[in-house]
Amino acid sequence: MQSMMTIRHTTIDDWKTLKEIRLAALLDAPTAFGVSHASASANSEAQWRERAAGGQRVAFFLALMDGVAVGIAGGVLSQAAELNLIAMWVRPEHRGSAAAAGLVDAVKAHALAQGHARVVLGVSPDNARAAAFYRKQGFTFLPEWEALDSHPHIQVQKMEWLDAA
Repeated sequence: MQSMMTIRHTTIDDWKTLKEIRLAALLDAPTAFGVSHASASANSEAQWRERAAGGQRVAFFLALMDGVAVGIAGGVLSQAAELNLIAMWVRPEHRGSAAAAGLVDAVKAHALAQGHARVVLGVSPDNARAAAFYRKQGFTFLPEWEALDSHPHIQVQKMEWLDAA
């Protein structure tokens, strides 16, 4: 029987699933994200519920395979009013599946629905697999660098996707 992949926006009821997959991502790739496992672990149930519920500034999406979360991505509005793709991660055993592209597509669709024709993200050029994946999804590198909040010694390069419409 064929397994079914679903990509959907989180709801407040997904807070435990969001917490579990986010913490798994931070353990698997501790230097890939702007938050550390320790700081995310310290978040309260109320904070996880708020993230899962989403709102004007943030939306999280889950890739579910037969009801089990196999991937996560978020779209967050920065202080500069840029829609940022954040928290992108797929469980190792599901990499290469449709999960990652589906999550990026969900964030792009969310951006467009919010009136943003541009999505940005930061990636370490050392993460060749991620950089190649994002290029395949229509992102291009910009000549902009910034330090990763969780690991200031790591510089990430900004990438952008522009809606062609």
